[in-house]
This record gives sequence, C-alpha cells and structure tokens, in this order.
Amino acid sequence: MNKEGKVYKFGDNVDTDVIIPARYLNTQDEKELASYCMIDIDSTFASRVKVGDIIVAGSNFGCGSSREHAPISIKASGVSVVIAKTFARIFYRNAINIGLAILECEEASEKINDGDIITTDLSSGKITNITRNECYFAEPFPAFVQNIISCNGYINSIKVGLK
Repeated sequence: MNKEGKVYKFGDNVDTDVIIPARYLNTQDEKELASYCMIDIDSTFASRVKVGDIIVAGSNFGCGSSREHAPISIKASGVSVVIAKTFARIFYRNAINIGLAILECEEASEKINDGDIITTDLSSGKITNITRNECYFAEPFPAFVQNIISCNGYINSIKVGLK
C-alpha cells in the first residue's frame, strides 16, 4: 500500500474541533464534511488539498472529542495518510475503523516540511521524502490492520471476509 502526495504540515495538539468544527456537524454527508476540514486552522485547506495528499503533524493529533467525523472529513477531503509524532487514542482507533491510513513517526514529523512531496509504504512503514531525498521509518501496522485500511474500514473488512 504505497501512497504519494504533497504535504500539509500542522503542529501539536490539533484537536477534533479544529479538524471539523462542531458547527458543521449537522450533516453525515462526507463530501460536505470534507469541505470544512481544517477550516479553523487553515481556511484554504479544503480548496487546495488533492486526492493522495498527506497531512504531517506533531504530537497528540486528533485530541479532543471522540467524534468520528474528524477522520471522516480528512479521508473524504482526499488525504491518503496522516503522519504524526503521536495520535490521540480515540482518533487513532476511529481512523483505523474508517480506513484512514495513519503512521506514527517522530523523525518524519520533525523533518518533513509543508509542501514536500513524500511517499509512504504502509506495509513496511517506510516514508520517503522525495523533496529532501531522505527516508524515515514508522512501525508498520500488523497485517490485519493493514487489511482493515485496504478494505476502506472495519465494517468493509468484515463484509469482504464474509464473502
């Protein structure tokens, strides 16, 4: 599972209220949620992000409330993977459950810059910064979690397993 894209860089403690503010939670429509993704931290994010792009952030990404809307809005915006030093526990679980690829890597978080082009290999945890010609390594998920992500979420992975 390789992903390549342009980086949008954010700092520490990006909470779910910034990822998708509560005032936009009156819908379950993923495309509409995506149109407000990150609006309070970068009002132009939703209009600039392209399918395959990547978010890189600092520590405690996704802290705050436990709403599943946060990873849904990120995924629906086209982001293929989120890399951070650490993730808040509930965001981490919600991301896996909806099939949003995430990687924890302190070195990548510190060295990757906004606008860099990077590739990720989710099966090995290798992150390659094409712009800077550097490689970093995250701990890859076990095969069953990779399967959940490749099936586009937990529920879909169960449906595939039942066939």
